[in-house]
This record gives sequence, structure tokens and C-alpha cells, in this order.
Amino acid sequence: MQNYDIKLNRLCYNIVMDEQEIQQKRRENEEAATKNRARILGFPYLDTREFENEIPLVPDFLTKEVMHTEKVIPLQKGGGETHYQVMITSQTPNNWIRQTRQDYNDRGERIDLFLISESAYNVFMLRYDPPKEVHYDDIEIADEGDSETIASVSQTLAQVSPEKIFDFLIDQADKLKASDIHIENLRTEIRIRMRVDGILHPVANISRDRYRILLGELSSRASVSTASNKPQSGHMQKEIFSSGTSHVLNIRVETIPTMYGQDAVLRLFNFDESLLNLDFLGITKEEKQEIDDVIYHPRGLVLMVGPTGSGKSTTLYSILNALNTTDRKIITLEDPIEYSITGISQIPVETNNGGSFAEGLRSVLRLDPDVVMVGEIRDVDTARAAIQASITGHLVLSSLHANSSAAAFSRIIDMTGANPIFSSSIRLIIAQRLVRKLADSKKARPATAAEANYIRAILSDVPKDKLEGINLENITLYDAVKTPENVFGFSGRMALMEQLIVSEDIQALIRGDLKDINVESVEKCAKKNGMLTLEQKGIIAALRGQTTLEEVSRVV
Repeated sequence: MQNYDIKLNRLCYNIVMDEQEIQQKRRENEEAATKNRARILGFPYLDTREFENEIPLVPDFLTKEVMHTEKVIPLQKGGGETHYQVMITSQTPNNWIRQTRQDYNDRGERIDLFLISESAYNVFMLRYDPPKEVHYDDIEIADEGDSETIASVSQTLAQVSPEKIFDFLIDQADKLKASDIHIENLRTEIRIRMRVDGILHPVANISRDRYRILLGELSSRASVSTASNKPQSGHMQKEIFSSGTSHVLNIRVETIPTMYGQDAVLRLFNFDESLLNLDFLGITKEEKQEIDDVIYHPRGLVLMVGPTGSGKSTTLYSILNALNTTDRKIITLEDPIEYSITGISQIPVETNNGGSFAEGLRSVLRLDPDVVMVGEIRDVDTARAAIQASITGHLVLSSLHANSSAAAFSRIIDMTGANPIFSSSIRLIIAQRLVRKLADSKKARPATAAEANYIRAILSDVPKDKLEGINLENITLYDAVKTPENVFGFSGRMALMEQLIVSEDIQALIRGDLKDINVESVEKCAKKNGMLTLEQKGIIAALRGQTTLEEVSRVV
């Protein structure tokens, strides 16, 4: 893999150098032809390459209109001897040359004309009359049923120049804090939607000509084919500049052929290494301490579970960042690499092209790592390799698709069968969801009788110390309030984390010492040991005014 990267970098370098050499050779040929042309026309030839980007401009001598129409550039404005110098090209009209000489002679002034190449003229004109920076209206997310906003955004996208539309779309998605951009083929047009705070919103409809431009940019930047009849995965990065600062967006690209054309989804990951911090996840001190007690142990298996888009990767990277010290060797196996972290050896595993997490894990263990992260446990081989690595002196972190932390046990046992080693290797399972946070415009209201009964039933076995500040007698809930500044009443998202610490009695369940393992028995045991379920965590967040009960129901 390393040799391949070196060869690829060398190839890219050679391509760049070849292009530079071609441009240089082309300019040399053009200058030689211009010099020969000057001799034929009887004008002095001027090679401007050494000073064309540094020489001061001469304002208020010739107008930009004259420079464009007559193909001329001012070089020196008359001084005490009223001596003027102007650069002309082979495209400068003869009648302008004759008339200009006559006018200066009639005034008793001197003007010298120098012939320059077309390339030199273009360089000077970019300095005298640089392209005007066009500012387009920002994209707005339409409220449900708001066709006017969608039409307005569609018109804006139709006006953006072809070479800028791809970058404009990504810049606007980043400004809106969108996590995904969906480009979808409909029968008569192309629909663009963005996922903001976990909700997918229609943004605009564009023409097929614009769609082909976007697909062409994806093809060149993310290495996906526009002609493929199979699903593809790609990856690219883009630096975003805003208010004098910049950050890097990692963009995962997925394309799939549909009835009307190739759909694409761009998943945006705002890479800021400083934000990968457990303290920024909104968890309590007790929950943070539980995680620390596990991850600072030299061995064991830690699993993050949840659906796609639940923030598993961000939490895993935050744990890695906490462990990232000079005395630890940390290796990751990822498909693809979503964040690049300084000091960690990150290895891409192309599972679509025959790569395997299990094979990669067995290979990297020879490098004597302290911590290994496996992007996802998807199959039996990877599950067994992760379990084996976690009992041989390594801390292994990974993710798994499961509905809850208790359900993760059933999934692993379904993969590997009854495995006593698993019970001693697994240390912590965290199930996670993301819910939208209420904006400051939120409005309090008393809970209905049905809501109050539901809340009291779900929280009936929660210890009182974890309900501090919550009154279950007179329950208050909060609703989102839309404002002109915030059309949804929500701002950002927060994580709900269900942390299952594997205690001795849970180990006994996994081994089968007590009875056959099932999700209900594991969850009951974990709750007895103090675990709060995702549903309980969500309801507590709703009671504290952080989110709504409807949002918790939608996500959990």
C-alpha cells in the first residue's frame, strides 16, 4: 500500500511537472514567433516574462475599453520630456497605430511602441482588469410547502457559472451545517436535497445540463465514473474559507444508477481535530468517567452501536484523540478514512475491492499497537479477530449496526456463536443517537395526561439522583418555535448515549451461566446496574428543555 502511494504521488508530481514544461515550451515558442513578427513589422520586440507580474501598473493613461478593443497596454506615462511608451500586439489595428502616432506628434510629444506576445498581453490585462468576483445569494432551506424558496434557490443555481457551481453547492452546504447533499434524478429534472440536523430538506431543482457539470466534477475529484452501471464509492477533500479562517471538509461520495440517471450522495465531515473531544459530546461527568475507566485499561473491546448517521464515528475519533499520546501506538483500519488525526497510523481498507477488516487487523497486530480501531464489524471473521485481539493485550475499538447496546450482544453471538472469550473481552458498549436541539425561541407548556403517564412509566426505575431538577408531579415540556432567523426552531444536534458497562453478572449472562441470553435480560441487568436507556436519556433531555418529546420519539 505504501509503495502504491509513493508511485501515485510520483506520477501526480510528474504530471504536474510535464504540464508546467509544456506551458513553458509553448510560451517560448510564442515569444520566438512574436520576436520574428516584430522584425518583419519594424517594431522593437519586448519580452515581458521577467517583469510582467511585478512591474507597477500605469493608471489613468489608457482606458480599459481602449486596452480591450485595441489590444494595447500602457508601459510608461509621459514624464518631464513627455515621453510615452505603449505595448502593442499583432492584433492591434494599424489605423489605431497611425492615428496615435499622428496625435502625439501633433502635440510635440514622443510615443514608443513595443510589440509583445498575446500571452504577455493577457497577463497584463488580468492585472489591469481582473475578473469581477460575482456574489450569489446564499441558499436557504425551505419550510414544508414553501415552493417559492425552492424556486428562488433553483434560479440562483441556474445563474452560478458552470465552473463554480460544484464548489458553490458544497460551500453553501457547509454554511448551513448540512451533513449530506443528495443529487437525485427525477423524470423531468434533478432534485437537490440537504440533510440539516438529521432532517432531509428539498433545496432546489436544476436542469440536466447543470447536473452533468456536477457529475463531471464528482468524476474528476472523487474518482468515480459517470458511465458506470454499478454503485460506486469515492472520497475527496475541500478547503472551505470563511471570515478569514479555513477548515477542511472530508467528503464521502456514493453514487448509484437509477431509472433516470446516476444519483449521488455527498456526506460532509467537517474536520477540526480540536473538536474531537469527549468533553464536547454533552455527556455527564459520571458518564465521562465510565468511558475513561474502560479506555485507559490496556486491553478490552469497546463497541459503538447505532444506525448510519448517529455520530458513531465522531465519538470513536474523540476516544482515539483522548488516547493519542506519545507513549501509545494507535492504528486504525477504516473504509474510508473520515478524519485524519496527527500521530495516528490510519490505514484505508477498500472492502469493495477485496479488502478485509479481519485480514487487515491480523496484519497490524504484528506492528505491536496499543490501540486498534476497526471501522466496522460486518462479518464473522472480523468479529472473531477483534475479540482475539482484545484479549491479547490490545484495546480494540469498533462500531456495529444494532438498535441498542443490549442488542449488540445478540448480534455478536449470532456471528460467532457461544464464545466464552467474548464475555471476558467486551468491556463497554455505547449505543448512540442524535436528536435536534431546541433553539432559544422554544416555548414551555404543561404535558398532557397521556404524555405525563408515558414519561412516569419510562422513568419509574431511574434513580432519583439522575433526575435532579426534574419534577415528575407537574411535568413541563417544550415545543420548537419558528422565527424568521430559524425557520425550524431547532439549532444543531446533541448526542444521546446509552452506556452499558459489562459487569460480572452481564458476563455470566453472555457465557450462558444463568440462562439463554436475550436482549431483554441483558437490558434488565444493565438497568439494575445503573444504565439509562436511550429512551430514558431522550426523555430526560426533553424534560430539561434540550429537545422535544416528538424528536425523541422520531429518533429513538
